[in-house]
Amino acid sequence: MCHIPVFCWITATVLEDVLETREGGELPRTLTEMYIHFLVVQTKVKKVKYGGSREMIESLGKLAFDQLQKGNLIFYGSDLTECGIDIRAASVYSGVFTQIFREERGLYQDKVFCFVHLSVQEFLAALHVHLTFINSGPSFQGKLKIRHLHQRAVDQALQSPNGHLDLFLRFLLGLSLQTNQRLLQGLLTQTGSSSQTNQETVQYIKKKISENVSAEKSINLFHCLNELNDRSLVEEIQQSLSSGSLSTDKLSPAQWSALGHTLCISILSVFYNEKKIIFDYLIPDISHCLLRLSYSNLSKRSCEALTSVLSSPSCSLTELDLSNNNLRDSGVELLYAGLKSPNCKLMTLRLRDCNLTERSCEALTSVISSPSCSLTELDLSHNNLQDSGVEFLYAGLESPNCNLTTLRLSCSKLSKTSCVALSSVLRSPSCCLRDLDLSDNDLQDSGANILFVGLNHPNCKLMTLRYNVLNISHCLLRLSDCKLSEKSCGALFSLLSSPSCSLTELDLSNNDLRDSGVELLYAGLKSPNCNLTTLRTKIQNQTQNISPCLLRFSDCNLTERSCVALTSVISSPSCSLTELDLSHNNLQDSAVELLYAGLKSPNCNLTTLRYNVINAVETRFLSIIFRQ
Repeated sequence: MCHIPVFCWITATVLEDVLETREGGELPRTLTEMYIHFLVVQTKVKKVKYGGSREMIESLGKLAFDQLQKGNLIFYGSDLTECGIDIRAASVYSGVFTQIFREERGLYQDKVFCFVHLSVQEFLAALHVHLTFINSGPSFQGKLKIRHLHQRAVDQALQSPNGHLDLFLRFLLGLSLQTNQRLLQGLLTQTGSSSQTNQETVQYIKKKISENVSAEKSINLFHCLNELNDRSLVEEIQQSLSSGSLSTDKLSPAQWSALGHTLCISILSVFYNEKKIIFDYLIPDISHCLLRLSYSNLSKRSCEALTSVLSSPSCSLTELDLSNNNLRDSGVELLYAGLKSPNCKLMTLRLRDCNLTERSCEALTSVISSPSCSLTELDLSHNNLQDSGVEFLYAGLESPNCNLTTLRLSCSKLSKTSCVALSSVLRSPSCCLRDLDLSDNDLQDSGANILFVGLNHPNCKLMTLRYNVLNISHCLLRLSDCKLSEKSCGALFSLLSSPSCSLTELDLSNNDLRDSGVELLYAGLKSPNCNLTTLRTKIQNQTQNISPCLLRFSDCNLTERSCVALTSVISSPSCSLTELDLSHNNLQDSAVELLYAGLKSPNCNLTTLRYNVINAVETRFLSIIFRQ
């Protein structure tokens, strides 16, 4: 209900009033308490005394209940007349309780009436039934106890084919609590039930849960227990889950339902059992939620049950995480049927570190190229896929049916051979990839050069590329710790000079680029097509930045040769650098002399220069520069 705007507005209205009037008192904890507060707030807002509003509320409650039974959300004059409400009085109601009951104009300008939301109608209907029973007198109550009323309501709600009485039942049971009745003192003349009566209702509901009712009905019965302030079943399961002592061999049907309900309302990262019977019990409950089962000791046996989940028409799973389980290729092949099902709505599938090989890639290629597949994110990191696995994936990625935007292949034992296929994919007009992770693979310079061809193509839509802690992000390229040398800088120069390149940040940390690499980069940085605003080059965990304001080349194995290029950069009219870090490099005196000309340029905007291990001569040069 938190996704319903009207409910959010009701919640905000109640919280505002409670926080202003209770001065640190407890906030509403149940749905019934929330709606009682809302009703009270509306009477206060309209400044109507309880004595005057009681008759209105009772009339609206009768209308709400009668029309709820008929399944009507919009009412006409004849409907109101049947409930003993005069049309003129209805207009008064809609004026007094504007936020509860509305008068509108329908087709042909006829007056129509409705409640602001179905939940308000259900609440007033439950209030009507409760008040009618309480006010019926001792003779009637002697024949029908309130527990019998509750039990009949439970039975009718369970028999409803579309669940239209579910909220009504929750409100009716919640109204039986003494705490809620005290909130309605102006409307109730006497209390309606005792704690013993409520306990009998609780036991009846637990009995119904144990009878293997449908998942939806079971969940609503748990909500009913919550309205009665009974959380014993859920707390019992939560405690067992927390302690790791949950024994699924001895769970009763009620406990299975409680487990399913707990999974739906909890964040559970680890599940310690993979028996198919567990999934058979839980499938109805987990089919509408994100399912994370990483580190869950699952094997291929679990995949058969999960396949039936994914193939179910009622399954709404959009994210499935099976990472760090020993599924192997045989497990993925079992999942294949579910992933290919037209009923499968999965958008994210994580299979990180599942002991997979290229065989899994062959099955997954068929999945991602299927017209019915809705997968947009696939994580196959930390598996022994090798280049042959990427070659299998190539056909699927090039398919016009493939919707993948994110593909993670870090630590998959790939080489430059994989870059050939991936570069071709990036150039394909049908490729949707925007995030590609190739971290911790031995691609080296030759692999990077091949990838740059694809990155430089107009069809490439990639926004993020990770390559050994590497990122091209919309405008970001990280190539840190990629075993690159100055050879890669030639390809980077071409990339930076391209009119289609939109890179604004480049990270070359922890690579042995040396002076020759910086000189090659220089030409690209000076290109009018270069949009780069940040350049990082780091060796041995020292970071360097070129940004509109910052350039760091700390510990980059540079000598005075690099300073020739840097002098030209900082004296350029288009350069906006304000900070330069050249610490931990073997630049010596001659390098400082080269920098002198650039630092003296009227175009130089540097305000900070870091240059440690400086001798007396270097200090003399720099002090002269900055005094001027």
